[in-house]
Amino acid sequence: MKQPSKGGRCAICGRPVEPAFRPFCSKRCADVDLGRWLGERYVVTEPAEPEDEADSPPGDQDSDSA
Repeated sequence: MKQPSKGGRCAICGRPVEPAFRPFCSKRCADVDLGRWLGERYVVTEPAEPEDEADSPPGDQDSDSA
């Protein structure tokens, strides 16, 4: 068995993190987390982009300077 990393705990069960599965301790905990995302138990509540950039079409950011 690999030695767990010194820092951090598994985001699912709290066991020490394994570098191969970081931020989790095992494939099982990584799969549990993925299942929660796919089951929509986790949601992103803020837009990924700032509002001022999201309102303009792509490629139009430099249209004023020519």
